[in-house]
This record gives sequence, C-alpha cells and structure tokens, in this order.
Amino acid sequence: MNQLSGVTFQVRVSDFDKGKEWYEKLFNRKADFIPHADFVEWEIIPNTWLQVSKGVPSVGNGPLRIGVENIQEERIRLMKKFQISIEDVNTREGVPVKWCTFEDPDGNLIGLYEELKVTT
Repeated sequence: MNQLSGVTFQVRVSDFDKGKEWYEKLFNRKADFIPHADFVEWEIIPNTWLQVSKGVPSVGNGPLRIGVENIQEERIRLMKKFQISIEDVNTREGVPVKWCTFEDPDGNLIGLYEELKVTT
C-alpha cells in the first residue's frame, strides 16, 4: 500500500431510520451519498467516508474519532442536540490532542478530538 486513495469506516445500526437521523444530527447535515436502501455515507474529509448501514451493531466498536476545531463547543452542541452526557474532555501530558468519547444509540463508540498547538 504505497499510495492510499481514501478510507471508509462503517458502523451498523439496528434501526436504520433512527440511526440515519442520529448521524445527520452528529454531522449537522444530510448524507452525501445513498448508494442503496439501508445504507448512507458522509464524506467527513476528502476521500474519508463514514458509512452507516442497517445490521447487527458491533457494540463497543471504535471509537471513530472526528477532528474538530473547538472540542468544548462541539461537545456542548452534541449534548444538547442528543440530550446525552458526554465525558469530560481528556488530556494527557505529551499528547498533542484533547479528546472525549460517547456512544451512538447502538453502542458504537464515537469520539471527538482537537489538535493542540505545540509550543517549542
């Protein structure tokens, strides 16, 4: 694999319509591509796709972490939008990101991260 051209990640949801709606709220937009029934995709960044399909969820799968500009603002938006609790934002000395993790309704682990400015 010398030159990669893209990446896809797939999560399975037990109730497709509810799962699709949940991910629309997560990304704050409709899916970018609907290739067939019970399957939708969002291009998160160029050539990186999240696929949501109907099926048996892999509980505890992931986490799929999504990079954001302001983790605190996005964490608050999602807690309000989904009426859920999301763990406090984590940091660790020597690690140049902050992160937090939560679950979709089927137990798939989703996370946010924010890159920190490294000073030398």
